[in-house]
Amino acid sequence: MTFEPLMQATLAIQLHTFAAILAFLLGGVVLFRGKGDRLHRLGGRVWAGLMLVVAATSFFIHTIGLVGIWSPIHLISIATFWLLGRGIWLARAGRIREHRAIMQQTYLGALIVAGAFTFWPGRLMHAVFFEGRYPWMGVASAAVLVFGIVLLMRRMVLEGRNRRHAASAA
Repeated sequence: MTFEPLMQATLAIQLHTFAAILAFLLGGVVLFRGKGDRLHRLGGRVWAGLMLVVAATSFFIHTIGLVGIWSPIHLISIATFWLLGRGIWLARAGRIREHRAIMQQTYLGALIVAGAFTFWPGRLMHAVFFEGRYPWMGVASAAVLVFGIVLLMRRMVLEGRNRRHAASAA
């Protein structure tokens, strides 16, 4: 592993990467620990702020450029702005189940799926982690990461359904 490619990248890419890593770590804690207390709300606010930085800095990154300087990643950033706003509104409106679903979807789509593609050969994080060695490792890492997180998210959804079913049966 070498951080040289990241150190040579633009400031936007460095900020984007740093905020995404922090959002990935904090988001995992916020999603998998108890909900609704002061620590959850504080962690959620910090996570949402980090996600805004991730989405905003993406508009200054044009390394893929499929349509002019834009790429499908920028559509994910637009969706992230929308989903964060909607998720916050839902929490404030007391629609917690919908809030939880939106925030989980944002974490999964904007961080996990989009982040997994950064390990693809030719992308920056592939260069950081695998630098010229084992080009297939980036693809395998991305696949394992996405698969693992999808399984965890599926488990969370099933546990939520089971809790709701048990509560309605009581």
